[in-house]
Amino acid sequence: MRVNEIFYSIQGEGYNTGKAAVFIRLSGCNLKCPFCDTDFSDYKEMTEYDIVDTVCGLSVGCHFVVITGGEPTIQDCTYLIDLLHQNGYYVAMETNGTRKPPFNVDWLTVSPKASYVGAVGNLRVQHCNEIKVVADGEILVNAYLSIQAEHYYLQPCDTGNEEKNKEIINDCVEFIKENPKWKLSLQTQKILNVR
Repeated sequence: MRVNEIFYSIQGEGYNTGKAAVFIRLSGCNLKCPFCDTDFSDYKEMTEYDIVDTVCGLSVGCHFVVITGGEPTIQDCTYLIDLLHQNGYYVAMETNGTRKPPFNVDWLTVSPKASYVGAVGNLRVQHCNEIKVVADGEILVNAYLSIQAEHYYLQPCDTGNEEKNKEIINDCVEFIKENPKWKLSLQTQKILNVR
């Protein structure tokens, strides 16, 4: 598998914010979102066994793994998830929803980017545990109201422009006040300056 990095930290976003997690960041993505803050083009070839060995070495006492990217569904993660389960891990995955996720993942977060795919109709995932929409001032949240989820999050994007960021945060707060099933997700890893 093409692995960008594996590291141990806390989940900074969405439902599992604050929870200790080992992150497996896979390389490659099928989208080119202008606000992406991850360099996932670099990678190291690893077998599923090598990945699990690395995870086990990092995660003494922690049994929560997040597979992310890039776009993790570009690679077949089914066997990797099976091996992680065999070693006692609960496995979450974050996807943009444009490709079918593995059937055996425990928790699925869809962070859709339909504005950069061309149409909401290109989303392959319509049911998930959690939807997390990154609001950048361009994405219309209403485009994702048909996706069925247990939890709905709106996350302000850090555009690097302080005035734009204030506008986005205000828009998020107003949207949530009008649509109370949605909650605010902040990138706490950036606030705390942790990986």
